[in-house]
Amino acid sequence: MRSEADVFFDLAALCRSDGYGHTLAYLCFRDSIVRYSGEMRPKDMLPIFSQDRLIRTEISMLIGLMIQGNMNWTMPSPDVVEGQLDRTEALLKELHQTFLPSMRSIFAQQAAVPDPDLELLGSGEFMREAIFYGGESAYTFQYRDFARQKYAADAGWLQTNKGFTISEARDIAHAIARLQERKLMATVRQMRTLPPEQRSILPGYTFSVSEVAATCSLPQATIEAVLDAFALAPGERNEPFCVVGDFNVANATPLLRLNDGFVLFQAYSLAEALYESPFYWMAVDKPYASQAMQNRGRFTEAFCRDRLELVFGKERVYTNVDIFEAKAKKVAEIDVLVLFGDRAVIVQAKSKRLTLESRKGNDGQIRDDFKKSVQDSYDQGLICAQKLTDPKFTLVGPDGKKVDIPRVKEIYILCVVSDHYPSLHFQARQFLRYERTDIIQPPLVADVFALDAITEMLPSPLRFLSYVNRRTGYTERLIATHETVILSYHLRHNLWVQSDVDIVMLGDDISADLDVAMAVRRDGVTGPRTPAGVLTRLASTALGRLMTAIESRPEPGVIDFGFLLLSLSENTIVDASRGVKRIAQLARRDGHVHDITLGISSAKSGFTVHCSAEPAPLAESRLQSHCERRKYSQKAKMWFGICVHPSDESLRFGLKLDYEWQADARLDELTRKAPRSGTLAQALESIGKRRKLGRNDPCYCGSGRKYKKCHGG
Repeated sequence: MRSEADVFFDLAALCRSDGYGHTLAYLCFRDSIVRYSGEMRPKDMLPIFSQDRLIRTEISMLIGLMIQGNMNWTMPSPDVVEGQLDRTEALLKELHQTFLPSMRSIFAQQAAVPDPDLELLGSGEFMREAIFYGGESAYTFQYRDFARQKYAADAGWLQTNKGFTISEARDIAHAIARLQERKLMATVRQMRTLPPEQRSILPGYTFSVSEVAATCSLPQATIEAVLDAFALAPGERNEPFCVVGDFNVANATPLLRLNDGFVLFQAYSLAEALYESPFYWMAVDKPYASQAMQNRGRFTEAFCRDRLELVFGKERVYTNVDIFEAKAKKVAEIDVLVLFGDRAVIVQAKSKRLTLESRKGNDGQIRDDFKKSVQDSYDQGLICAQKLTDPKFTLVGPDGKKVDIPRVKEIYILCVVSDHYPSLHFQARQFLRYERTDIIQPPLVADVFALDAITEMLPSPLRFLSYVNRRTGYTERLIATHETVILSYHLRHNLWVQSDVDIVMLGDDISADLDVAMAVRRDGVTGPRTPAGVLTRLASTALGRLMTAIESRPEPGVIDFGFLLLSLSENTIVDASRGVKRIAQLARRDGHVHDITLGISSAKSGFTVHCSAEPAPLAESRLQSHCERRKYSQKAKMWFGICVHPSDESLRFGLKLDYEWQADARLDELTRKAPRSGTLAQALESIGKRRKLGRNDPCYCGSGRKYKKCHGG
């Protein structure tokens, strides 16, 4: 096998050959464009995840190598283009193979150790492959739209030094993307009328200032200023770009000059540059650099606050909360704090990025970057979580007012970074050292883009908390390139891993459902706003309607019951909902109380649904007694009781029993002849069928009264 340097050298020579821009345009069109008719569907996205396509980092590398030459845009013959295509794909495949021998060595070392040391997978050589070939964590529209908030506080500097605001640059980037969509379709139609030697998709990627001006309403001078800021400087040859992982100027300035216009091969790269490059412009201005850094940190905190407020409401989200010991000594600070019922979410935000040395596979630098970006963030969050449950400490908001902390049952720590951090999920699995207690759960490590998607798709407190609860519970058992893959899987199938499964690896193509939904919601694409799955298929079921009724209520018991419902499989929810419908039909028919019970042994819990139109005091007493018996007979720690109305199965009230099981002679007698909980199928079969009870037996309805003085009368 040849060395990486030899392959890279040949690839650079190929990219500098005459007319390569036309070949590159074809590769971009083939591997980056989603083709669909009418409404976009997840199946339309699947070709993007093919193993045969080039990923964005590979295309950016090709662009970076092409600009090292003279960039001769002469149209080559079809045979030359075909040869360049074949050679490009072969060299890129060979380049990827050069990453693998060291990885094979790592796996061999791991296999040779009696107790496999997973730290071997965290070596720089292994991480380098994951960093370069891992998937993108941000959507184009997220980069484009979040840039406006990220640099809002720097508007004055940008206007003075660059001649535009970030909001104007955002609108121009959006206009270019829409312009290119139209031009690409027109170019494809025109190519059908041309002879083979004249066919090129490159015109679809070119545009002029006047074309952009016709697409948006901004002054031409502003448009020119924006294009100049993100265009490759005349004479720039990208000389420092010598190996994979080096700085590639094509990422910072993705617009290439062609005659009197520009070429943009990847709209994604322009959106990413819009989000990232301005900070480096300001960092060069030494008097302003510190202010730019402060604004960058404030953006991350403000972004997390805004997204969480959409879920929990402003009254439950606090920012910059100081923790004092004895009201005098400040010991910690929480960037963002959420209090909902007996649950708390602590967000610690960081703006540290993965450095170039890390991208090259520098072992020590990778770990140092991770420590500063994630481990320090978690350690700060852990200190805050520990203080949160200690009455010796007082929490004070930025307004100087005390923040009252309820009795907290669970605390979730979210470590959020502000930029795309390649292989963040994998690095967190390998490097993060964390503690877990009954109250403090394992952390969720994500970037702002993943947090945005989670809050967008799970906008109620119950669904958000339930997802974070399960996601953090599976920290050691899930592997994916980034968090949105896991979120997409949850939306389709309800995130649940069998107890006998050690590791679940999720492929990038799983995110297709979420990709479409986010594009519909944020980018004006026509298609389904919500993936077909847990948010759609269960909405019309009885338990689905119950979840909708309680998902924004902060009562601790309601949250626990919601967690229990959301942990059930789809089939269980459908079957149990069928049971609720049947007991409602029976209750309407005979006017009696009917019930269904589901015990969940793995959770040492369960619930009973009563369908009753009785007055509330009587119905509550009857349900309480029934749940006490069921909880006892199941030897469960926690049991829920729900009362629904026979007319429409709507929620009337609920209760929660939460205490350790203990033997009780009275309950032994009361449950001696009571029916035992079986499978859900058995429970459904038994609805409406009652065994013959003696007159002095406890009534089947759970009232605690004798049968002869209750339903037997």
